[in-house]
Amino acid sequence: MKRLHIILAVLILVFYTIGEVDAQKRRPGKRSMKGKNRRIANYRGGFAGGFGKRSYNAIGGSINAMNYFGDLAPKPTNLSFDIAFTRPGFGIEFARKINPRISVRGSFIYGRLRGDDNKSADPNDESGKFRYVRNLQFRNDIKELAVVGVVDLTPNTGTFLSRPDFMPYLFAGVAVIHHNPKGLVPDTDVNTGSSLPDAGKWVDLIPLGTEGQYVAGSDVSIYKKIQIAIPVGIGVRYRLNQALDLSVEMGYRHLFFDYLDDVSGDYVDLSTLNSDLARVMSDRSREPNAVESGDPRLANVSGDIKINPDGFFAGFGTAGTGNIRGNSKDNDIYIITSIKLTYILGGSIFGGAKYR
Repeated sequence: MKRLHIILAVLILVFYTIGEVDAQKRRPGKRSMKGKNRRIANYRGGFAGGFGKRSYNAIGGSINAMNYFGDLAPKPTNLSFDIAFTRPGFGIEFARKINPRISVRGSFIYGRLRGDDNKSADPNDESGKFRYVRNLQFRNDIKELAVVGVVDLTPNTGTFLSRPDFMPYLFAGVAVIHHNPKGLVPDTDVNTGSSLPDAGKWVDLIPLGTEGQYVAGSDVSIYKKIQIAIPVGIGVRYRLNQALDLSVEMGYRHLFFDYLDDVSGDYVDLSTLNSDLARVMSDRSREPNAVESGDPRLANVSGDIKINPDGFFAGFGTAGTGNIRGNSKDNDIYIITSIKLTYILGGSIFGGAKYR
């Protein structure tokens, strides 16, 4: 709920700013019209396709850092993440300036999210050791298509040539994402002792139903690869020259589901799952070695701790009995930090005076 309140506050601020801009619009008086007519009469040409236009288009590209916050975080708190799992991404965008403060931007972003209990959770921490023993891990390639409104904190009533050198801004909008969480298969089925055909491969987790999604009578819903997200964030834009801007931006993606990492609810009776692979990927707490490094791991856990299916303590929270695999009370989120280069269509990259 706290996350949703933050999003609503940002949206209200964005829409309030838009309303203030619209409220300040007035019909020009006679003196203003005379000034405009004089400027038009004296105009002798300019830069093709852009000079004199207060509404203009821009294209750009970005290099992104992507971070995940969810059930495989180092700590069971909001905005806990492992910086070691920051992954790169890239993006492209098209924007149109529609009035002195506001732009509309469409973008496509591709990047990867990662999480791993074995690397993120501390086996010597009273809370972390339960996630360490849980031993779940994932990767998820995100494809995001978004439309957002961008509100500059100060208006530019002139053309793109008169835009400020330094401009902070806010943005908010809606996005459609495609995701597909995968897990890395161990060499051996800990339940049977036999080798696994997919050992060493990253396999799709949705078809496996690791939390009983395909079990008859289960109340666990099957989640979709296509989801809606709400992007909100802040940024600052710096004018490099007549046509180029450099921006640094941080954006938060609010999601309406909790399965970016394929983890949300409780462990299920493994005998009800539909394959050996599903059983292996559902409960990994008894695997003696880390799946990526091969290092022994259970000996690292301090204190008394039980292993599934014989009463393993809650995998996400603190000490206590239960069969909790993840925290279903909070949806997953991800954050994108971007460095962007934007080109204003109709401007000139080389030379040209800074008309004010």
